[in-house]
Amino acid sequence: MRPVAIPGLEKHLQGVFDRRKECDARSYILKEYKDEDWDVGNIVFTLTNRRYGEKCIAYSESHDQALVGDKSLAFWLMDKEMYTNMSALIPMTAVIDRGIQLHKMIRLITHGLGGEGYLNFMGNEFGHPEWLDFPRQGNNESYHYARRQFNLVDTDHLRYFQLYAFDRDMNRTEDKYGWLAAPPAFVSEKHEGDKVIVFERSNVVFVFNFHPTTSFQDYRVGVEMPGKYCIKLDSDMTQYGGHGRLDHSTEFFTEPLPHNGRPHSMRGCGFWSVLTGLGILECSNRAGDSGVF
Repeated sequence: MRPVAIPGLEKHLQGVFDRRKECDARSYILKEYKDEDWDVGNIVFTLTNRRYGEKCIAYSESHDQALVGDKSLAFWLMDKEMYTNMSALIPMTAVIDRGIQLHKMIRLITHGLGGEGYLNFMGNEFGHPEWLDFPRQGNNESYHYARRQFNLVDTDHLRYFQLYAFDRDMNRTEDKYGWLAAPPAFVSEKHEGDKVIVFERSNVVFVFNFHPTTSFQDYRVGVEMPGKYCIKLDSDMTQYGGHGRLDHSTEFFTEPLPHNGRPHSMRGCGFWSVLTGLGILECSNRAGDSGVF
């Protein structure tokens, strides 16, 4: 982020402010469109629309969305059901299920594609359910909503701890593979009909299925690096509030078959109807290489 309203600050802090805060459009998409109507091409454009070489801070939710008069990201996705149906002791309703899966996917695609840094507004890492409101005349100087309920993530019978576990492992995975410090991603797939997005960054392959009803099996994915790939991060794992439908012992082997502008490709990647974001696939042909899909 570059300060533009504090004259002389950059002179004293030269080299510190080297990133620009990305303009957010996710809240607009959530407000105006049902998730089945999301334009995946527009999502990719929004996350990559920056000048080459200009470092940006990406975020899926900032303080603006949590302030009174608006809703948090999780609240836009699940609304009033967060008050009654977030227990891990009961089956998920359709709203909670879809909301939890989308909350994870939105964070992961923003983290992987959106910039060279990732900003988290406190509470978003576990899907904080309510808005933020400071004492003012309009609320009788109340402190009731001037809070973040961190106790929610420590309550193991509520699903907030599952959202937090995914956020924790997403950041740990980035620590290992370093995509935020890597050059911009190469987007090989943004299929509007399938609602599938595929991109590579830092030798990692990311694959997302945003389709609300359709599952895909043997989906072909183009990659730059040939070799064997393994799943390293998967939003559908049960500890993240997913359904555990992917076998993590599966190995995916590339073929010398060009696909979507990439010299190699692989099949057998199963993507599921209720939001799945596949995390890092590690390529074994060169030490340290990885792919996410």
